[in-house]
Amino acid sequence: MKPEQWQTLVDVVNGENNELPVSFIIDSPWLPGWCGHSIMDYYGSDELWMECNLEAIRTFPDIIFLPGFWSEYGMCTEPSAFGCRPMWKEHDLPFAEPVVDDTDDMGSLGSPDPRKHGLPPLMLGRLKRMQQRIEDEGHVLKFAVARGALNIASFLRGSTELMMDLKTQPDAVRAMLETITEFLVDWLQLQKETFPTIEGIMMLDDVVGFLGEDDFVEWGKPYLKRAFDAFDADIRFFHNDSEGTESAPHLADVGINLFNFSHEHSLSDMRDLAGKEVTLVGNLPPRDVLAEGSPDDVREGVREMFRDIPDDRVLPSCGGGMPPEVPTENIRAFTETAAESRSGA
Repeated sequence: MKPEQWQTLVDVVNGENNELPVSFIIDSPWLPGWCGHSIMDYYGSDELWMECNLEAIRTFPDIIFLPGFWSEYGMCTEPSAFGCRPMWKEHDLPFAEPVVDDTDDMGSLGSPDPRKHGLPPLMLGRLKRMQQRIEDEGHVLKFAVARGALNIASFLRGSTELMMDLKTQPDAVRAMLETITEFLVDWLQLQKETFPTIEGIMMLDDVVGFLGEDDFVEWGKPYLKRAFDAFDADIRFFHNDSEGTESAPHLADVGINLFNFSHEHSLSDMRDLAGKEVTLVGNLPPRDVLAEGSPDDVREGVREMFRDIPDDRVLPSCGGGMPPEVPTENIRAFTETAAESRSGA
């Protein structure tokens, strides 16, 4: 992302910018297919990864893409450090196979080293190799990125098993989350140390949306806070596009000041829940409208979204990351309609 785009984000979060800049989370579900490449090739080639990211920012220069030049391997990056075996597919996202077969194994998980275990070293290596080219294009790396502790735990154990274990084996789950969080703090700090231009943290965890409020307070909140406290970040960006009403009232306590959530929740309702301290990112339906709708459907959806915008601490986007197969004309319809709505046209 360009330094001026970063400053715009900071200003919006601080309530000092009322321009409502359009922003989208983009990564491997959308970028490779939009550029005409397979997901496997996107992961496997530094050059292709770079060209896809450059094509996006050159095609849509007025959009703030988050986190910007995201080096990732789908959901497998962090789980792989704990020994999960990634299952790769040519044209689909990889999946991390569970590695914890028994609750007795949860407490004995060793904390991996992100410098040498799993895919994290490859993720950092790509960024180091491409750093000069990124900076030559006028961009800098501003976010350390990681999946949250519950998200990682769901891959290590399995989602259904983890939800059952919260009630039947709480001590074992707590031990596992402690180990994962210790790794996350190390991983986020390593990214910051490797790239001193980083001033933000982006964390993604949809599993928090599987929890009621009391369970979130016990199993989500403390581990999110410790991870977000890994270093002093100006922007603490959280993505959860599953159920968000139970956790939203606690986000400010965690230190989160930027939140991307499900399109199922209106912007005005989420403002009431999250409070005025949290800048909202959303919330056009990503699949049914942005990907599968016509440009006219997108235009009407954006107009409706703007009618619901509660204040200036909003980044117009979709309710989640950019999904697969969103066409260029729909993105243009979004940005053009957002500009018209901002100007009152």
